[in-house]
Amino acid sequence: MVLVLVALAVTVGIGIFRGQSAPTQAVTIDQTPAATSGAGAEIYVHVSGAVREPGLYVLPDRSRVVDAVAAAGGFAKSAARDGVNLARELSDGEQLVVPKKGEEATVAPGGGVTAGGKLNLNTADQSALEELPGIGPALGQRIIAWRDENGRFTSVDDLLAVSGIGEKVLAGLRDLVTV
Repeated sequence: MVLVLVALAVTVGIGIFRGQSAPTQAVTIDQTPAATSGAGAEIYVHVSGAVREPGLYVLPDRSRVVDAVAAAGGFAKSAARDGVNLARELSDGEQLVVPKKGEEATVAPGGGVTAGGKLNLNTADQSALEELPGIGPALGQRIIAWRDENGRFTSVDDLLAVSGIGEKVLAGLRDLVTV
């Protein structure tokens, strides 16, 4: 565990201090154990806001916000560093907006809320899921357990595979969640 944290700190440090001149379309990042599952799979993440080199980055599947910030050259001087949850796992097609000091974050730390206000089923934590209508602690745990066992949700309809969620519950969630 300590080695993983040291490797992650080195990776972030290198990314922050190297300062690229232009966004890189494909980025290779030292692999952490979490980032190596689903080997070969990639996600596209649009990094914008208070980073040195905003742009579209191709990262390994299961990458975290810290990886995307490092790929974008690190935080800009104006970044509100506590405005993003560096440990949060990213989703394919996500836009990560790093706020400037004094700006409000567009993604709730750990909550998985997208800029459109929908809850991302692939990144939402237990407390965020429990905020949804009809989802209490038990169903929230089952959603996370399903995600841990089966990987990312590929569509909102995948919720039907979670024990306790039927068509009626899904209908109430459809406009509130995304993948």
